Amino acid sequence: MKYEIKQQDKFRYIEEGEGEPLVLLHGLFGALSNFEPLIEYFKQYNKVVVPMLPLLEMDILHTSVGGLAKFVNKFIETRGYTGVHLLGNSLGGHVGLVYVIKNNPSQIKSIILTGSSGLFENGMGDSYPKRGDYEYIRKKTEYTFYDPAMATKELVDEVFEITNNRLKVIKIIALAKSAIRNNLGEELSQIKQPTLLIWGNNDNITPPFVAKEFNKLIPNSELHFIDKCGHAPMMEVPAEFNAILHKFLKKLNEPATVA
Repeated sequence: MKYEIKQQDKFRYIEEGEGEPLVLLHGLFGALSNFEPLIEYFKQYNKVVVPMLPLLEMDILHTSVGGLAKFVNKFIETRGYTGVHLLGNSLGGHVGLVYVIKNNPSQIKSIILTGSSGLFENGMGDSYPKRGDYEYIRKKTEYTFYDPAMATKELVDEVFEITNNRLKVIKIIALAKSAIRNNLGEELSQIKQPTLLIWGNNDNITPPFVAKEFNKLIPNSELHFIDKCGHAPMMEVPAEFNAILHKFLKKLNEPATVA
């Protein structure tokens, strides 16, 4: 995958296509490769934007869900995007929700959550590995998916490299703890934007009951489950994921029928 990484001020990001911005926020171990099928499909219809979230670059004091939400706020303001469809996977969904709840931004047109934290998650932090335990990291990465074969050597190597760095591990634990502390249960009713929830029926990290709870608490939300799918539907079942998302975005742009 070869996308040009652009830079404006401190922000590094990918921007492909034209149209209403579809801004993608990745999770704690997320990488650009997670979104490749989604970028390729939606750049025909939207301006697809992936900001590089500084998950492991912020100072430890600001390494939190709130710190990342402020970063997203500044990024969207700096780029001057309007009519934004904000899509977040895992921790990225949580960051997007905090940003919307805290800032009530008029430029956000819709929210898309997939395997989002914010209510409950089985984290990496439950039994943190000794550094250098490759087999443990491989099993944990496989646990993210319904099909363990999705945890390619390349993906496992990526996660292993992060967890093999002491400072990065401290920051991952700080973010994981911040996500658990920052429970949004009571605040989700403030969300006004149409919200799409796409969930894997076999998600071990944020199980299906979490999706049902989001659906209950976010007023204008709709929920779609995908079978034989884990915590990252946009990676594991991209065709189904893209079809559900495309239908949702098209419906938002259809003029309301007059009765």
